[in-house]
Amino acid sequence: MTPPPESVSGLADHLLVERVVGMDADAFEVLYDRHLSSAYALAYRIVGSSAPANDVCQEAFLAVWRSARTFDASVGSVRSWLLTIVRNRAVDYLRRVTRTKDHEVHDEALAERHAAPSDAGTEASALRSAEAGDTRELLEVLSPEQRRVIVLSFYSGSSHSEIAAMLDLPLGTVKARMNRGLAKLRSTISAGGAR
Repeated sequence: MTPPPESVSGLADHLLVERVVGMDADAFEVLYDRHLSSAYALAYRIVGSSAPANDVCQEAFLAVWRSARTFDASVGSVRSWLLTIVRNRAVDYLRRVTRTKDHEVHDEALAERHAAPSDAGTEASALRSAEAGDTRELLEVLSPEQRRVIVLSFYSGSSHSEIAAMLDLPLGTVKARMNRGLAKLRSTISAGGAR
């Protein structure tokens, strides 16, 4: 990669942004080189690790490239404008991660509340009933979501993690559905079969 021409590298930030509006890649490269370390430091401080900080910076500089025309020198400096974009992207990243983790934690908590005691004898009875042709009737007591994860587990031999990947669900959701479904099957079997 060749360095940008001297005529561009000596320009002030606001003049570089004006050139970036015109899709001047050399001006963008100079702007990037000048502000990357500050942008990365801010992103790292907010997100707390290297890979996400790099992603945040990439998104932020891509936003600068695409929306350079939104820069207003009367509001502040290029540096503050750019760091505001980095900050916003970092906060967006944290919201996405937190939303995902909250959802998984919520599902894990749900799985813990609904965990049924393990009873290998009851599960073996359920499988024997299934083999005897009572499968459909027995599985009808389950919700479609519970039925799906149990069928994938017992008949396809898929692990909880594989089911979560197949159904695009958090692992906690799969475990919760499995536990509730097995508890319902145990209850149905103990009561004398499907109703």
